[in-house]
Amino acid sequence: MLPPPPLSPAETLVDGLPSPKLSTARKLVLLTIFCLAQFLDSFNNSALFSAIPALELSLNMTESQSTWIISAFQLTFASFLLISGRISDVYNPKTAFISGVSGLGVISVGAGFVDDKIIIIILRALCGIASAMTIPSALTLLVNAFPDPLEQARAIGIFGGVGAIANVLGLLIGAVFVQYASWHWVFWFVAMVAVPVALLCIIVIPPQPEPLDGPEPQASKFKSLDTTGVSILTVALILFIFAVTSGSTDGWGSGMVLAPLIISIFLIGGFFYWETLLPTHRAAIPPKTWFYKNFSVLFATALLPYFWWSAVFSIFTSLWQNVYHWAVISSAIHMFPIGVTAFAMSFTGPLSRVYSPKWIILTGLSLVVIATTLIALGGGPDAYWPFIFPAFAIGSAGAMLTFTHTNIAIFQAAPPSMAGTVGAIFNGALQFGSAIGLAAMSSIETSVEATHGGYEEYTGRAAAFWFLLAIVCAEALAILFFYRTDSDHLPRTRCDASPECLEKKNPSDEKVREACDGATSVDDSVTAESSVASHV
Repeated sequence: MLPPPPLSPAETLVDGLPSPKLSTARKLVLLTIFCLAQFLDSFNNSALFSAIPALELSLNMTESQSTWIISAFQLTFASFLLISGRISDVYNPKTAFISGVSGLGVISVGAGFVDDKIIIIILRALCGIASAMTIPSALTLLVNAFPDPLEQARAIGIFGGVGAIANVLGLLIGAVFVQYASWHWVFWFVAMVAVPVALLCIIVIPPQPEPLDGPEPQASKFKSLDTTGVSILTVALILFIFAVTSGSTDGWGSGMVLAPLIISIFLIGGFFYWETLLPTHRAAIPPKTWFYKNFSVLFATALLPYFWWSAVFSIFTSLWQNVYHWAVISSAIHMFPIGVTAFAMSFTGPLSRVYSPKWIILTGLSLVVIATTLIALGGGPDAYWPFIFPAFAIGSAGAMLTFTHTNIAIFQAAPPSMAGTVGAIFNGALQFGSAIGLAAMSSIETSVEATHGGYEEYTGRAAAFWFLLAIVCAEALAILFFYRTDSDHLPRTRCDASPECLEKKNPSDEKVREACDGATSVDDSVTAESSVASHV
């Protein structure tokens, strides 16, 4: 599952950047290139779920340690996504995209040769940074290459569909590599695709127009990035996850747990204070975004979908391969209901024009409640068809409903001038929720297994899913009581008319002035639905 575009089609058109006129053949080549980058970003996670049991055996990793293989990527991906849109703006999207894809290829080559668990986790974190560079820049280049709104919507839909395909194929391709070669080939496959794509991009991607702010000195460009804030947030979350994963083994009262936990809490507070000191257009998470109607409760809801999917992938691949000794490919095939129902539910975006997103999200969360209960009750080697199969189908459909309509609603909660920031924050919530949630479930599972039957029993995993069920119920109650429907389907202005709106662009630009003077927005649900497609 991949992130929302940091720039929406509507925002790009409002910005008024001229789009180069390209032939149809060149547009199709560009679309193929951007789709390959999207494929790699999704593949990077889904393929490793199939490879984690083999990595645990090969690198002598515990289950808590192997969580970092996924979490390291998610943390850096989400953190740097908060500024990667700005990087794309100030350094040119073509440069940002090529740097991200080539960096991903080079790092993946190195990761394939590594046989040390610490180094592999560090390289996964670097892969997250490189991948974060590709998404905003790819969407910017895509909307510039397809300026016609209809063509643009189709292109973004294809772009998102490739992400959905990669999530399903990643499990299967990763399983094939692990079963018939080795887990190293998961990384080398990424490099074999990324490096040629990066070289082709140098020739095929047309020169991009200069940003409206004009050329800036390199020092000024770097200062316009909130590197300090993002670094504080990343370190805080790494320390927090380290404390949570260490609690079950070192004891919650030990210094190795309490020290990083307390430091992480202070750093998170420091991050939010730091954001209040910056101009809105430079802050990674502008403080005013939290006060848009429904934004906070939708942000909290966004913590769930990736968390649910990642928990299911992580726990069941390990259970089936390490405990029940299923073949890697067999484990991947048994996951297919998750991809099929998620893909089907990704087309429900138009429902938000008829019904309030509140009730659609609640429907999705209700399905996740049912599915998580079935998973917590089942889990034995003979429980797949009566419990796990229906849980995968129902739960994945519910998670995708929640994901899709939370995405649409959160874009409707803020003005389109904030679309890039909102998209980055939303995707950050998806990844942060998954990284922190996996760490918490791993800790619970390890603690219960220590006293109730050990690793071979399902008891610890069941306890982890009961914890997940409590989180889902809390999310449902939050939506039920705190989501306000009085502004659903109402047109809004493109800009909030704040000083920052004019601060971002030259006030003499007539298009920007018209936008900030209150011109009504295009159909926001269309923009949001396009962004949903890019996540699937």
